[in-house]
Amino acid sequence: MTTLLVIAKEPLPGRVKTRLTPPFSPAEAAELAEASLADTLDAVAATPAGRRVLVLDGSPGPWLPPGFDVVPQCAGGLDLRLADAFARCAGPALLIGMDTPQVTPELLAVDFAGYDACFGPAEDGGFWALGLAEPDPALLRGVPMSTPWTGAVQRRRLVAAGLRVRELPRLRDVDTAADAVAVAARAPHGRFAARLARCTAHPAGPGTGR
Repeated sequence: MTTLLVIAKEPLPGRVKTRLTPPFSPAEAAELAEASLADTLDAVAATPAGRRVLVLDGSPGPWLPPGFDVVPQCAGGLDLRLADAFARCAGPALLIGMDTPQVTPELLAVDFAGYDACFGPAEDGGFWALGLAEPDPALLRGVPMSTPWTGAVQRRRLVAAGLRVRELPRLRDVDTAADAVAVAARAPHGRFAARLARCTAHPAGPGTGR
């Protein structure tokens, strides 16, 4: 069965979701990141899989549900860290990040029958999911990350390698406050939407530390 990989950072103030600050404080941005990660992990936990792996920069916390192997991210750029995550897999694998709390088990239950790869484009030009029937780390090394053309370059890599690519639905990453509002509206019953509602109902004031 497929290995499901989640690559994530420990949700600590000042280290995650810095583009949410302002309007949110670093502590609130970290709370939103934790809620996003928790929703993502819950969706992965509810998806049939041979193995579930959290590829983590930092230490796990109470937001981690049971049933996950936790492995550290390697050093280097994001392309190298994604490549290393796939290098740990011996069979079909699907990798996602922590920025799409609206993801569902239905989206993650990919079938590689008739395909060699699955590709989930993101609205910002990146990608939220990448699946490989036969993981090859070389397909990710050298891909420019965090640019408006990251997804296009990655998809061209797959096609150039002769892979049959299945397109997954386009999703919106949570990077900015506008993204957060839009994503929460798509998943109004999740932890992320609830946390966003609390943050916006009680905005941080100067010196509050929130």
